[in-house]
Amino acid sequence: MQIPESADIKVALVGVGNCASSLVQGLSHYRAGANDFTGLMHREIGGYGPEDIHVVAAWDVDERKVGRDVSEAIFAKPNCTTVFCERVPECGTKVRMGRVLDGVASHMTEQPADRGFSVATAPEATKSEVVDALLETEADVLMNYLPVGSQRASEFYAECALEAGVAFVNNIPVFIASDAGWAGRFRTAGIPVIGDDIKAQLGATIVHRVLTDLFHKRGVKLERTYQLNTGGNTDFLNMLERSRLASKKVSKTEAVQSVAAQRIADENIHVGPSDYVAWQNDNKVCFLRMEGRLFGGVPMNLELRLSVEDSPNSAGVAIDLIRCAKVASDRGLAGPVIPAAAYFCKHPPRQMPDDAAWSELEAFIGAENAAA
Repeated sequence: MQIPESADIKVALVGVGNCASSLVQGLSHYRAGANDFTGLMHREIGGYGPEDIHVVAAWDVDERKVGRDVSEAIFAKPNCTTVFCERVPECGTKVRMGRVLDGVASHMTEQPADRGFSVATAPEATKSEVVDALLETEADVLMNYLPVGSQRASEFYAECALEAGVAFVNNIPVFIASDAGWAGRFRTAGIPVIGDDIKAQLGATIVHRVLTDLFHKRGVKLERTYQLNTGGNTDFLNMLERSRLASKKVSKTEAVQSVAAQRIADENIHVGPSDYVAWQNDNKVCFLRMEGRLFGGVPMNLELRLSVEDSPNSAGVAIDLIRCAKVASDRGLAGPVIPAAAYFCKHPPRQMPDDAAWSELEAFIGAENAAA
């Protein structure tokens, strides 16, 4: 299937891993699903449905993906997410060789073939080549799906988006939209940016935030809490290199701290990835504990176990992020799109409780002349 010339939202992907796989599967799933839109938070945003999104460009560095049609590359190893749409039509978009920089942790190339990266030998993409591809395909939105810790690589693609005039959605915990310098550059260039660090549809962070806010609103003093996560996908394997986790820890911890009644002492809060369990594949398990004091100072605690398929949980949000970025572009907005970032991301430029973020997002979606 060739991409129609009139495609309403043209998307470019940086990284064709599990999250991209779930997104592309989802686009086909909902396009073929007639009136079944189960699992979508919004059927339409700005008049755009999921069927209006088409992938027109993609970059990766794994030899098993580079040169293949996106519809095939999303199922190549080391991807291990659930296949919920087995018939993904050929989209006519081949995966291009990207730029490595710090996008591949050293230990990832030392793993068994079906788990780690096998970096392609093709020449790495230059900035001008990426910019030219974005311009030639008339991409509307560039989605950053690089591994956690890819600071320089993320900045490289953010630069490309700026030069090509393409809206940038930063799904990973590298601070672009929430960094004053980068935000200013996108604002000056007249280009929308949304980030940072995508918040899953119903994952560990959103559940932890909602419960923390509930403690606050019900007058329960939250004294100690932890969120321990395990998984077996390349994201968890990548994060075994703890030096890549600095921004991830900040992002996840501040997402919880920002809705607490009062800031929890650093020694009494632990939020973050915990370990890699290979046989879990793309299943993520969260162990959550919260200790507090009720009326009269009487102690209480809450324990919760959450099990989700990690990448489809992300894709449910990604479809909305893409459409919000396009709507922002259509309206001539520039810089961080605060309502979308606050509701869909862990580390937005401005934190707010999720009910307030939801209200601002709905107002943004429904407004004809919204201001970011």
